[in-house]
Amino acid sequence: MAKDSSGAANSGNRTGVRIVVAGDRGTGKSSLIVTAAADNFPANVPPVLPPTRLPDDFYPDRVPITIIDTSSSLENRSALADELRRADAVVLTYACDQPATLDRLSTFWLPELRRLEVKVPVIVVGCKLDLRDEQHEMSLEQVMSPIMQQFREIETCIECSASTHIQIPEVFYYAQKAVLHPTGPLFDQETQTLKPRCVRALKRIFILCDHDRDGALSDAELNDFQVRCFNAALQPSEISGVKRVVQEKLQEGVNEHGLTLTGFLFLHALFIEKGRLETTWTVLRKFGYNNDIKLVEDLFPVPIKRAPDQNMELTTEALEFLKGIFSLFDTDGDGLLHPDELVDLFSTAPESPWTEAPYKDAAEKTALGGLSLDGFLSEWALLTLLDPVSSLENLIYIGYTGDHSSALRVTRKRRLDRKRQQSDRNVFQCFVFGPKEAGKSGLLNAYLGRPFSDSYNPTIDDRYAVNVVDQPGGSKKSLVLREIPEDGVRKLLSKRDSLAACDIALFVYDRKYVYMGCRLSTVVNLELHFYLGSSKVDALYFSSSDESSWKKATELLVEVASHGENTGYGVPCLIVAAKDDLDPYPMAIHDATRLTQDMGIEPPIPISAKLGDFNTVFRRIIAAAEHPHLSIPETEAGRSRRQYSRIINRSLMVVSVGAAVTLVGLAAYRVYAARKSASS
Repeated sequence: MAKDSSGAANSGNRTGVRIVVAGDRGTGKSSLIVTAAADNFPANVPPVLPPTRLPDDFYPDRVPITIIDTSSSLENRSALADELRRADAVVLTYACDQPATLDRLSTFWLPELRRLEVKVPVIVVGCKLDLRDEQHEMSLEQVMSPIMQQFREIETCIECSASTHIQIPEVFYYAQKAVLHPTGPLFDQETQTLKPRCVRALKRIFILCDHDRDGALSDAELNDFQVRCFNAALQPSEISGVKRVVQEKLQEGVNEHGLTLTGFLFLHALFIEKGRLETTWTVLRKFGYNNDIKLVEDLFPVPIKRAPDQNMELTTEALEFLKGIFSLFDTDGDGLLHPDELVDLFSTAPESPWTEAPYKDAAEKTALGGLSLDGFLSEWALLTLLDPVSSLENLIYIGYTGDHSSALRVTRKRRLDRKRQQSDRNVFQCFVFGPKEAGKSGLLNAYLGRPFSDSYNPTIDDRYAVNVVDQPGGSKKSLVLREIPEDGVRKLLSKRDSLAACDIALFVYDRKYVYMGCRLSTVVNLELHFYLGSSKVDALYFSSSDESSWKKATELLVEVASHGENTGYGVPCLIVAAKDDLDPYPMAIHDATRLTQDMGIEPPIPISAKLGDFNTVFRRIIAAAEHPHLSIPETEAGRSRRQYSRIINRSLMVVSVGAAVTLVGLAAYRVYAARKSASS
């Protein structure tokens, strides 16, 4: 199937390979290097050679090699460690005529590499093959098999003789090959199978080459694949030979349409088993994969320079592609993607992007884990918002072939939205603040259609919930709720632009703890000086048995509002009175309404997760976010600054007008004086 290919284009774009040669004294390190470079066995060699460079055309990959000789003496141990840490590959030598040096590989050298955390391919080389005692000769496989079982980092073992020029070039060829075409990412030596990420990448390549989507590569498709990867066409007899080899070993590898995916994977496993790793690596690199078997970053043209208050969203083109993918993998046609269908959908990506936080359990699912189209698109909206590069990357992995730069769009700056009094975003992010046990998690759970629970499980880290909100008129908007634990607010606001990504902030409090306008023997007077300056409320009273949820929520509101005023990233804010089913206090809502009026925001929105009564809160969140110039709270300090700025501006205006009048008067006087002088 593959013909010989060479050149740096197939070597992972490496510009050089650094090989460090180490081993016990007298094992032939320096002689090995000199003989490889000069093609001549030296009569005398220095204890340690300077760095030796092999020419670019020494091996077919045309990648220059630098060989570093080392000393094993104790006084040079530090320099040896530095060189090993900088190596792309390590050649460990032992002397075939000194069995003790072979034992030292497993008792010292290989453990030392692990201690130094040198994680590069290791080539074990037996030097002085011509001096081995023929009476005690053993096969290399018999000698090295136990060591290779213990130390999986060993890539290859080879024996050589510098004196008789036996397998000298092969030593550094295998070392270079282990760097340019490593086995580790592709093949599991223990199970003798392709590794999962390699299978996923090859499956994606197979699908891209299966132009007619019939599940097999026809002779024409195989030839196109061959030309793309190896710049050479296959003769009909060669194609027949490839399919015959596969069919003899694996009946299901070929069908009436051509080479199946199973057969395609079998071929690559066969190449690797025969030591032709460069064939599989050439294929992977031609399709944009790096040594980690992930697509190279150059394929993801995501705008790097964005203002803090700009977000990324999927374009209509990308959304239509995702809708098509949803239908394609909804094999049972029930309008849901079940877990096995999702696994199949992401089987061409290195891994599913939604298996870990914050994406895991962030969207609404059925009891059996089914994901609706809205839930599917919601997960993509969240991924694009938080990690646009990963979003584009996974779009490409699952088959997006459109112009990559047209898959995502940058939103308008929120400051400009505020000036235009309208946002054009399709995805809004809402930060949810509130004290512990206020009902934040209950709100997020209800948003995802999950049943109400009386049990309290504190949120330690930020948590996300995303869903689609149907708007009046039939339009849809995606809303991301980000729950901020009370203990995490200070850390969040320690960054200047922490609110830049926030379209709207929601403050949740538990209304059952609020007592206003009553004096009991068990209450404590807690005056809220931060907003009472212009309010007619004289004092607020809260239960001493539990610090007021309302007070904490209000303090958070002021803290966030102040941060927005100080940084220029003010955001619309709404207050939610949770647990409306528990002991309502009408006066509390009345006084809270007065407070919100004083700060210039809407009155609290009462909801009950237990009763399923959410008072259209999610639509109201979207509505407030769509009009970013409204519902921005103003603190007393912010109001004072605004009034001061207004006074200063008026003063400057008066001064400017006065100066203008003076200049006009002076000009008029000069004209008058000039005319009078002329008339006289």
